[in-house]
Amino acid sequence: MTSFSIACTIPLPSKSGISKPSSSSFNGIRIAHYCPPSALSTRISHTSSSTVVMMAKKEEELKEIRTKTTEQLNDEIVDLKGELFMLRLQRSARNEFKSSEFHRMRKRIARMLTVKRERELEEGINKRLSRKLDRKWKKSIVPRPPPSLKKLQEEEAAAEAKEST
Repeated sequence: MTSFSIACTIPLPSKSGISKPSSSSFNGIRIAHYCPPSALSTRISHTSSSTVVMMAKKEEELKEIRTKTTEQLNDEIVDLKGELFMLRLQRSARNEFKSSEFHRMRKRIARMLTVKRERELEEGINKRLSRKLDRKWKKSIVPRPPPSLKKLQEEEAAAEAKEST
């Protein structure tokens, strides 16, 4: 239900004949939305329950990340960074893509790097040595296409094979 209230200011003539504006600063229509208390409580409970589900998903993802070895984490980080690069290319070419994927991938990469750093701290590797090892690791990465591009290339090859037969 919506309630309306109208407030108007009408200048009144003064003794000098010059009209003065009224003391009210509001001119126009005020629209207020009325929400019954029951609707408000259901809205709050709905949002809080979805937040709880999101937290559970994050914990589940962290457990999954922690079960992987460091080498698997490194490979997945490289793959995700390649996917992020492909998304940037799609955005620059103005192709259709899900913009939420940027946020999701960056967060997943950050979680993996955090777990990787936690493991380094457990091993007693200090910050300076960690950066040195990280530079070595980055130099040792062999450029490879991201999984989505591999999949696309395989689909194209399969389509060409069908056409040729």
